[in-house]
Amino acid sequence: MGKALADAFSVCKETFAEADAALGDALSRVIFEGPEDQLTLTENQQPAILTVSIAAFRLLESRGLKPSFVAGHSLGEYSANVVAGTFSFRDAVSIVRRRGRYMQEAVPVGTGAMAAIMGLDAEQVADVCRQAAEGDVVSPANMNGGGQVAIAGSAAAVSRASERAKAAGARRVVALQVSAPFHCALMKPAEDRLAPELRAMQTHTPRVPIVADVDAQPKRDSVSAIDALIAQVSSPVRWEAVVQRLASEGVTTYVEVGPGTVLSGLVKRIHRDATIVNFGSPEDLAAIEGLHRPT
Repeated sequence: MGKALADAFSVCKETFAEADAALGDALSRVIFEGPEDQLTLTENQQPAILTVSIAAFRLLESRGLKPSFVAGHSLGEYSANVVAGTFSFRDAVSIVRRRGRYMQEAVPVGTGAMAAIMGLDAEQVADVCRQAAEGDVVSPANMNGGGQVAIAGSAAAVSRASERAKAAGARRVVALQVSAPFHCALMKPAEDRLAPELRAMQTHTPRVPIVADVDAQPKRDSVSAIDALIAQVSSPVRWEAVVQRLASEGVTTYVEVGPGTVLSGLVKRIHRDATIVNFGSPEDLAAIEGLHRPT
């Protein structure tokens, strides 16, 4: 991913080189060439996605596009803060590598799990989790909107909750192929390790508000932006509420920047009359350049 951007635009190529320099390794080679089992390691995957996202954004910025608000789903909130100027890309790519490592180390591989539940609302899913917990951890992790809620916790509790969700009328329940149970209480050790490192970063007042996953509130100063990133590690991503807040602020156009189009689909279900485009490759430029004022 991202190779076409790096090959075509110097500002993108320089972003990948900056990531390599910050991490002291050839992350860009793994991004462009794999192997996939190396790229999908959490401690590589997180800086990789961040790097592709910022490379794409910098190209858009070089062509005069400026956001009025920024937001990101989980890891994407770090990209949002880089775009807002809360902290540098170089610092971000280093800290998200550690974030990935800490999250992976918080729960032994195989003991945690996540599942996506379709067709129940967030409160129904929360009830299912409470009934299935039986002393273990299981809770809503991603409130994605459109009747899609991901749950996370111990493998046994997630399995019980998945069965209860089906019995409660869920349209579909899908076990997610993830390396750890993100955004639940089992991630508290990772949050505790990450917090002092985030607070020690050099920060600046954001140029534009960052609507945070943890509470869907716009963060307009660096302290609250950092606090939101810390709390996010073991708290659910309230993406539906984030998009609803953006809509209430008058946002009508969304640009999904970086690899993939998952968020475009989610936004479309939440804010039905919005204009939504994505940008992750040179072929996407035409649609972007047709926008008058992306927000």
